[in-house]
Amino acid sequence: MPRERGEKVVATNRRARFEYEIEKTYEAGLVLTGTEVKSLREGRANLSDGYAYIDNGEAYLDAVHIPEYSQGHWTNHSSKRTRKLLLHKAEIVKLSHAIAAGGYTLIPLKLYFSDGRAKVEIAVAKGKREYEKRQTIREREDKREAERAMRSRNRLGE
Repeated sequence: MPRERGEKVVATNRRARFEYEIEKTYEAGLVLTGTEVKSLREGRANLSDGYAYIDNGEAYLDAVHIPEYSQGHWTNHSSKRTRKLLLHKAEIVKLSHAIAAGGYTLIPLKLYFSDGRAKVEIAVAKGKREYEKRQTIREREDKREAERAMRSRNRLGE
């Protein structure tokens, strides 16, 4: 059987880019059990409540929901267990310094398979205030309106 190539996205945290200001992103591997991998290959996961933290020089991913594998039995995993992240020591040190600076948190943005290996994209992020969220919505609507106007103008010119 040939090895998988490319990237297959399992889940994305679309709300994160609205709720947080993303400073920097990192790619990390995940320590998973067999039934978790099988469940992810079915395309089932939820990152919306997830967060990462650093404890004793190791990075962990918590509150990410990977549902139990449908054909699993007593060896099935618990759906919201804490999972270890695989990062280089230097990256963990950078992340811990960023969090210690205050106001920053680690959030998962995307869960995917890269060449057959489960990866998670985590971001150092700072929470947005309410007025910043309104401004983001306003910018998005203005951009849509401008694109709509350009489209209708181009149709009239034909």
